[in-house]
Amino acid sequence: MVDKVKTDAVEALAGLLFDGMTIMAGGFGLCGIPENLIAAIREAGTKDLTVISNNCGVDGFGLGILLENRQIKKMVSSYVGENKLFEQLYLSGELELEFNPQGTLAERIRAGGAGIPAFFTRTGYGTLVAEGKEVREFDGEMYVMERGLTADLAIVKAWKADAEGNLIYRKTARNFNPMMATAGKKTVVEVEQLVAIGALDKDAIHTPGIYVDHLIKGAKFEKRIERVTTRQKEQA
Repeated sequence: MVDKVKTDAVEALAGLLFDGMTIMAGGFGLCGIPENLIAAIREAGTKDLTVISNNCGVDGFGLGILLENRQIKKMVSSYVGENKLFEQLYLSGELELEFNPQGTLAERIRAGGAGIPAFFTRTGYGTLVAEGKEVREFDGEMYVMERGLTADLAIVKAWKADAEGNLIYRKTARNFNPMMATAGKKTVVEVEQLVAIGALDKDAIHTPGIYVDHLIKGAKFEKRIERVTTRQKEQA
């Protein structure tokens, strides 16, 4: 069996990074992001990146550190509202943006991983999202054609894995990570817990190890909160 477990993020990404590449980065907001792998990409200095991710982290954390280092050329995203630098770079023309409805983005990634080159959806018809895309009528309704997405590299965060690369995600961190694991030419994963082969409940595995090339146990996880919202306690 190929040894998928690597010492750290630098070793896991060795030989996989090059300027101008496309990277998928999993997670939802700051939940379930591969923060150790992102930090290693920043240190590597790989530039002119196209990054496919639901959002682009926040200022100073997550994918935001790649923006700060001017390593990202283009984002393919659905939500960018938590990052002031993103806004500045986009409005100044320094950053390209391919905006997607969130469900469409998820399905484009899933389709790419399943070998489906394109699909039709009603979402976005008659809006800017549909400009320049093929439109077709099915059963009296108009649909927009969207292309499947793949990447040179998918970086993924999971909760638990075994040495074969079988993965289990936890709650919201399951958003985008499973489909991205299938859509990269190479997939590198960081996990919180690394267990012995056979220790995982086979019925609970979300991503089979066949999709995983390299695997690390993350050195640290900050698990930041994007925006804390509280309410006053009700009086007794």
